[in-house]
Parts: sequence; structure tokens; C-alpha cells
Amino acid sequence: MEKYVTCESVFRGHPDKLCDQISDAILDEYLLKDKNSRVAIECAIKDNLVIIFGEVTSKAHINLERVAKRVLRDVGYFDNFVVISKVSTQSFDIAKGVDKEGAGDQGIMYGYATNETKKCLPLAYTIARDISKAIENIRKEKYMDVLGVDGKCQVTVRYVDNKPKDIKTIVVSVQTKKDVKLEQVKKIIKEEVLIPLFGNTLDGIEVLINPTGAFYRGGPYADSGLTGRKLMVDTYGGVAHHGGGAFSGKDYTKVDRSGAYYARYVAKSIVKAGLADRCEVAVSYSIGVSKPISVSIDTFGTGKIGDDELTKLVSDHFDFSVGNIIKELKLKDITYQRLAEYGHFGNDIYPWECVDGKVEELKKATAKAST
Repeated sequence: MEKYVTCESVFRGHPDKLCDQISDAILDEYLLKDKNSRVAIECAIKDNLVIIFGEVTSKAHINLERVAKRVLRDVGYFDNFVVISKVSTQSFDIAKGVDKEGAGDQGIMYGYATNETKKCLPLAYTIARDISKAIENIRKEKYMDVLGVDGKCQVTVRYVDNKPKDIKTIVVSVQTKKDVKLEQVKKIIKEEVLIPLFGNTLDGIEVLINPTGAFYRGGPYADSGLTGRKLMVDTYGGVAHHGGGAFSGKDYTKVDRSGAYYARYVAKSIVKAGLADRCEVAVSYSIGVSKPISVSIDTFGTGKIGDDELTKLVSDHFDFSVGNIIKELKLKDITYQRLAEYGHFGNDIYPWECVDGKVEELKKATAKAST
């Protein structure tokens, strides 16, 4: 059976990603000064106007305007931005449940892993992200007078019998300085990004670069931005389910974030242990309750043991309670802004990606059960 999987990645200068980064930078500032801060911050941007809003309960006092402008400058926007904010304290009704290590909200979270790449992420998603990062790197190194900070990449991979076979199409849309010719952009992207990544295999791939012919006006001047509007870019490129809750701007008590990280931790452990080629973990919570309402496993027919047996194994070796997730994944000590740049999964500096201990634990448990 043949099918196609398409995933995208967006640059740090994309307006939605700007808002994610600002929201998480504010979260980091609060947690740096008060690790018990309760934060739910969102951001919107249009032209040179930045709006920051949400709920915060913290002993720390943060200059929100200064943080937002720092992020914008770091990405590459040096305009005279106007920042306005409206932030209140966390609802007392929510706080009552969170104070008892209960979930900060109800919801459904998903974690996913696949053995088709070393990072246990979908191939199309990984390639799109690698291309986006490479373009940003060459822009910083030598093409700041040619390339802008906004852009995105989309990759389509052909699968046969659920295995990736080849890349069908690569679409790159990259902002350029005014009057830069399309042919110059194509030459730079092909010779300095795509050929180093793909070599001779590029000849068989359809490549579309700035297909409208020009991309001069970008960032918040072309499109408004909003926190939490790039959920597929943040996770698995649309290959796996998503519960709908954004990550950025939310502290670790919000299971939209912490529950999704732990679900990824479990799914990756299962795949790395060789118990499935693909695995999706679904977990649901009730506000104010520490333990999940449900946990389920789907290996899409690739499991080496049955999904019911695997679910029991997960129950025996993983603790989905909110308090444990915070401790086990060290979520009070994470710097979150970097996660808002190119996705929350696949970087081994974060605890939910470091699964070697759990892999050995699962292998021993399955070996013991089979004897």
C-alpha cells in the first residue's frame, strides 16, 4: 500500500513562533525567580504591536515588555515595538486543586514515537525541521543581507507498506530582502542547504522554493501571530493525534504540557525497547486530580506484544501522577524558551527524551515475563 505523509516546520521568525517564544521566555523568567510560579501566558502580535495576557501567581516580578523585546531582537526584529499587557492572578478555584498536586486542567494528551528515525520522530517532520534550521544558520553566517527571518518548510515523504521509501516534494518559503532575485534565493537554498543534506538524491525530488515568486514582506507585518497556533510543528507534524492544548506559556502543573511530555517519554521508551515500531500513548486528566483518568496504548499493529499487555507493562513501570511527572522529568528546572523554537521533542538534553534507564527496565520486565 502506498501513501504520502506531509509535515512542516516554521522558522523562529514566523509570527506564531514569535509568540510561543515570548510566552515561554516569560515563563522562564518567572520560574528562574520563583520555581513555584503558576503561569499561563499568551501573546499576540501584529505589525509592531505586542499584546501579552493571561494569569500568573508568583512571588517574582517580571518586566514583561523587556522580555518580549529581548526575544524579538534575538530572533532578528529590531523595530520599535509597542508592548501592552493584561495579566491577573490564577483563579482560586484552579489553585485549590493544583496546590494538592492535582492537574491544572482537564484534557487529553498524546505522545508518539516511531523507529523510522534516530530521534524516534516522523521522517518528513525531521527533514522539514533540519532544512529550516539549516536555512536559519546560513542566514546568520553570511546571508543576513539576502534572507529574512520568516519562513517555513514542508516535506512530503512516500510510504510503501507503512515504511518510508523516498522524498517526493520539498517546499521552502523563505523571506528575502527587497529586490533579491528569485534565482539567487534558489541557488543559495539548493547549493548551501539541500545538496549538503541530500546529495545526489536531490535529483529525484520535486523542489519548490518561494513558489509565488517573491516573499519580501514577512513576520508580523504580513501575518498576525498568536501563541499556540503551531501545535503540529511543536509535536509530530500531524502524524499523531493531538489533544488540542498548546504548550508554550504554561507552567509544569498544566498537563497540556507535562502530560504530553510524559506520554512522549513512555512512547519513546517502548519503541527504543524494541516493543513496537510505532507507538502512541493517550492520557487524560481531570482538573484537581493527580492521577490520570485513563491511559491507553496503540502500536498500530506493530507491537511485539499485545497492546493490552503493553498497557499493563506501562502501568507497572510508569507513574503518570502529576507530582511524579514534575519530579521525574525535572520540570521545575527546565528552560522552556528553546523548546518553542523548533519543536518540543527530539532533543536529548531534555529528560523526556532520555529513556535509556526505562528501556532497560522494560527489556528486563518483558524478558522475565517470557520465561
